[in-house]
Amino acid sequence: MTNAYTNSRGINVTHYHRRPIYEISYSIEHQFEDVRAALPSFVVPTVAVSRFFSKGFFPRLYNALEAVLRQSDVNHVTGDVQFLAIFLHKKRTLLTIHDCVMLERLTGLKRAVLFFFWFWLPEKRSALVSVVSESTRRELLRHLNCDPNKIRVVHCCVSPEFQPAPAMFNSQKPVILQTGARDNKNLLRIAEALTGISCHLKIVGKLSQTQIAALDRHGIEYSNAVMIPKAELAALYRECDMLVFASTYEGFGLPIIEANAVGRPVVTSNILSMPEVAGNAACFVDPFDVASIRSGIQKVIETPEYRDMLVQNGFQNVRRFRPGDIAAQYAELYREILAEN
Repeated sequence: MTNAYTNSRGINVTHYHRRPIYEISYSIEHQFEDVRAALPSFVVPTVAVSRFFSKGFFPRLYNALEAVLRQSDVNHVTGDVQFLAIFLHKKRTLLTIHDCVMLERLTGLKRAVLFFFWFWLPEKRSALVSVVSESTRRELLRHLNCDPNKIRVVHCCVSPEFQPAPAMFNSQKPVILQTGARDNKNLLRIAEALTGISCHLKIVGKLSQTQIAALDRHGIEYSNAVMIPKAELAALYRECDMLVFASTYEGFGLPIIEANAVGRPVVTSNILSMPEVAGNAACFVDPFDVASIRSGIQKVIETPEYRDMLVQNGFQNVRRFRPGDIAAQYAELYREILAEN
């Protein structure tokens, strides 16, 4: 039945997006741009961007009610605005959850409200839930009492902008790329770990005064970029010698595979989703231990054979995350949802 349906007129899918606050994040929007470009021809996507920022009760209520009028064969809430699923057709809705970080950070009434409207009720109002890593799946099942078969892992994909760019490693003064400046990106410990190491740290993300003070205190030579498009971000990967991504929390860890795709060695954390994403294509460190971070960075800088191995493993690893493969997995979920209606 499903094949006959998709062959006759395809599957119309609505991708629901938040109205992005660009100073904070836009990775979800970029991810699904790449997914839509790679979807098989029988999937016909439409983008529905919320009119208001996801702030306050009435703007969110308007966004949720507006979403009802924009439904199609399959409704895909792509992330961050999970509450949009509450009023959508339950049997036709796919909900994507990228992480559970807010459940870990918040307490009290605020956490209870967020849990109910962003996790518990949206899951009950969705046919399927996709998550971006097995790590996030385990976290979500720890928080929700639901059928484990309902939660499917579909990884993030690497954008086509990130292509192999061979370059000579500058072991005397490497350019180290740090993507992200939120607290979980661990910049304060990374700055301490780099004390005395000759390098230039390129940071993508808006810095706080506390972070600036720490960088100055530890004598770190650095530059900073904010709100840059994908093409400029890809250029930063090409210009760097290595990526340090010693995050304390990630639902996925997209910079790992971006660096893999360009051909740069990666130092990343040994917790949560990061080992799952990196495979054998990164040097793993304890993100809560400054000495471990420092040791990993020094190992990459000082050991050419190890560095080259990480780069070659990265080219192999990134094959798992090509847009065509990820888009095909979403297309199969759309088929599955449609078959149940």
